[in-house]
Amino acid sequence: MGRGAWLGVVVGLWVWGCTAEAAKRRASPRPTVSLAERAVWRAQAWVGLGSLATVSTSVNDDCSGLTQLAFRKAGLSLMPERTLPGENGVKAIYRKAGELGSLRSVPRPGDLVFFRETVDRNKDGHRNDGLTHIGIVERIAVDGTVTFVHRAGGGVKRSRLNLDQPEARKDAQGRVLNDWIRRRDKRNRGYLAGELVAGFASVDERWGSAARQAGR
Repeated sequence: MGRGAWLGVVVGLWVWGCTAEAAKRRASPRPTVSLAERAVWRAQAWVGLGSLATVSTSVNDDCSGLTQLAFRKAGLSLMPERTLPGENGVKAIYRKAGELGSLRSVPRPGDLVFFRETVDRNKDGHRNDGLTHIGIVERIAVDGTVTFVHRAGGGVKRSRLNLDQPEARKDAQGRVLNDWIRRRDKRNRGYLAGELVAGFASVDERWGSAARQAGR
């Protein structure tokens, strides 16, 4: 076989190998990213923002708006089809979670975390406002301290809560277990995040919008 023929064989094998490798890469399935993982990544990217308006103006610039943006996906909605009279966004999302059987007592990264009585919404000086705040669980430490991302006064921030020691601000080593989530006022003392936790909820494909569910 002449030199030109050998060169043709070598080039042919090289081209075939490259084509086969490219086809293999195309055939390899992409790693799937869960709704929870994507929500955490989004929320982490927004920490430090003073307003959600820099991300989107399609939701309210508040705590429930942050969770809706973090879990945004075509055909999926955290909000129920209809809200009830006097129902805020947090209560509406919690109600939908209950209807779907998604409420949890033990948190996982990417879960929604609900709080009660974090503000005096009706301005009567009493703790009777029910569910008032929501965030997204970012991670859980070995000691059980939960770090969550939420839209609060001043913008998007990280805070901590500890279900095992809800009334403790710090542990014996000085590490923060619970951040303040309700300020002290004339009638009430300040409250730590662990004291006002109302539960958690996992978000999955069952949270599809009403239109999507009807089309199945």
